[in-house]
Amino acid sequence: MAPAAALDRRRLLQLAAASAGGLWLPRTAASQPRFSANPFALGVASGSPSHDSVVLWTRLLAPGLSPWPGVEPVTVRWEVAHDEQFSRIARSGQAQALPELAHSVHVEVAGLDPDRWYFYRFLAGDTQSATGRTRTFPAPGALAQQLRLAYASCQRWEHGYFSAYRHMLGENLDAVLFLGDYIYEYPNSAAAVRVPTGGWVLKLDDYRQRYALHKGEAELQAMHAACPWLVTWDDHEVQNDYAGLQAGDSGPPVVNFPARRAAAYQAFYEHMPVRAAVLTQGVAGLAAGAEVRLYSRQRFGQLATIVLLDDRQYRDPQVCSRGGKLGSSEVNPAACPAWNDPGRTLLGAAQERWLDGELSRSATGWTIIGQQTLFGRRDNLPGPGQSLWNDGWDGYAAARGRLLQSLQRAANPVLLGGDMHENWVGHVKADYSRPDSAAIGVEFCGTSITSRSSDKGRTAQRLAENPHFVFADAQQKGYGVAEFTPGRLTTTLRMVDDVTRKDTRIQTLARFVVESGRPQLEQT
Repeated sequence: MAPAAALDRRRLLQLAAASAGGLWLPRTAASQPRFSANPFALGVASGSPSHDSVVLWTRLLAPGLSPWPGVEPVTVRWEVAHDEQFSRIARSGQAQALPELAHSVHVEVAGLDPDRWYFYRFLAGDTQSATGRTRTFPAPGALAQQLRLAYASCQRWEHGYFSAYRHMLGENLDAVLFLGDYIYEYPNSAAAVRVPTGGWVLKLDDYRQRYALHKGEAELQAMHAACPWLVTWDDHEVQNDYAGLQAGDSGPPVVNFPARRAAAYQAFYEHMPVRAAVLTQGVAGLAAGAEVRLYSRQRFGQLATIVLLDDRQYRDPQVCSRGGKLGSSEVNPAACPAWNDPGRTLLGAAQERWLDGELSRSATGWTIIGQQTLFGRRDNLPGPGQSLWNDGWDGYAAARGRLLQSLQRAANPVLLGGDMHENWVGHVKADYSRPDSAAIGVEFCGTSITSRSSDKGRTAQRLAENPHFVFADAQQKGYGVAEFTPGRLTTTLRMVDDVTRKDTRIQTLARFVVESGRPQLEQT
């Protein structure tokens, strides 16, 4: 069997095309082992939906979170049906679970009807996976009347339980927007609720094990099986505060950071319902720094355009961090000559140009931008002067200015973010240096699923210093639900009572309404 580096993009795309077209790959005795236990222990998932296709995902794994013995591919059958009993099959076929990709399966099912819910499942040997539910989006010109999205991020395993997903199941969602930090690379934390296995996550097998640990959670599995997900990443899928090909600041020193990043990117692909085409130069290209193109655009009829961004892979390094360290710091921009350098970018030049073009085309409905972090300026210093965090948009002022120009051509911009482990709700201002500047959109930066905040009691002070934000909370954990109709956006912040308890209850922290054509937040 060829090593992982030999698995190029052409082979991946050929396998994906064969699966998507419902072609039957040869079955051999070697590819159909007898399983002594459920090989679908990590569940099923779907994602990357369009109006006529969707990606189905699973990964074969043995009990105890160990790979199945042997290095042979395994043939996995898949079925998509109109009904939960699978009496009306819409599409079916076979795919190969390849050892080079940790026996993961990515099936790109094409030729589906628009705006339709489907059921799907996988079969290997004489075993069957759980049944998943997925959907296609309305056709681009269709007059869709409602879109319900949950947005979530930051699920540090040792900080608590994933009980928020048990409550998310009841939200009647069309899709989940996951905005980064699906895993964390740390070995443990202070006051840990539970201790992850494996120590520091540094190599390919480490990343695979950490994803498997997360995907073994029943609540997370159930939510993946309930509806399609659109996913992007932040820093902890690789290393805290990394920037492009520059290492971050957590854990033991790594001599070859590009190799570590390549391993992390491969593991992300292996465990997410994304298309093979995101590997622009295949697995082999990752070691040479090739991109994994996660930024994308999907239409939900005429109601909404969903834009997903990647602010980690292409960014310039943070500037003026204290002591010259790698990673992030709070910075006084007046003492940082590089702060306003017009050449610095958070998204990379190519993604910026692409985004500007996509926003120019978004002339009707709602423009939903899923990105990693807080967008609006947040000054952390009361009174005169400023103290800004250099790891997010505040540290890339010129890049934010360019995006603000582009946003003024878009219809009803709504920015959804994560990373902060806190809820922040505010108006997107045309110019954050002018308090009287017009609002051109709104933003909802969501809290974490479990990860703790480092707010240190500064929330009220920060709100007073930054009046373009109308609401903030640094204590609660959970997710947001954004419901879009032609005339209105309603966003509900849903928070669990206690993330350290599996049986925690859910409550509504706050609810906001935005009318189409009027970027003003009203708390209800």
